Amino acid sequence: MINIKIGVLALQGAFMEHERILTEAGAVCTEVRRPADLTGLDGLVLPGGESTVQGQLLQKSGLFAPLRELITDGLPTLATCAGLILLAQKIRGSSVIHLGTLPVTVKRNAYGRQLSSFVTEEPVKGIGSFPMIFIRAPYIERTAENVEILAKVNGNIVAVKYGNQIGLSFHPELSDNPNIHERFLALCRD
Repeated sequence: MINIKIGVLALQGAFMEHERILTEAGAVCTEVRRPADLTGLDGLVLPGGESTVQGQLLQKSGLFAPLRELITDGLPTLATCAGLILLAQKIRGSSVIHLGTLPVTVKRNAYGRQLSSFVTEEPVKGIGSFPMIFIRAPYIERTAENVEILAKVNGNIVAVKYGNQIGLSFHPELSDNPNIHERFLALCRD
């Protein structure tokens, strides 16, 4: 088996959980904290956490421009919760745009505060039923026509694919189901 090298943005948030599930699936993970950490990656994970803090740290660390360029050039990217907000071209009610590589509009904290967090099981296109863990999660209000919708919960879009970018409102790294990460690794191999 060829080693797949996945960079996991490790400035803030739930990066260790992604590393665990990716390593168990056979990937080699490297924590991304500075531009030099982006060398030789086959894929990238943008974890959940605080999108505002992560956006500020991307600027301060010098990662913003090289990361945006790699994603725009087609580096397979899996973004969960705050990571989805980092990728979105538009955030409802905000003039702030972070990386802006995913042609969607997201609504931050769409399901309410921490106390409103919930778990549900819904189908994800190409994967089947999947346990979805939502923690102060966004959802996607609008997509460009060429964005593939992978999953909805109560009519709200919670998973999309655009080129080599997968954006999720929920946290697959907090479940014991490796199927989304394995699908992402298959994208990285291709």
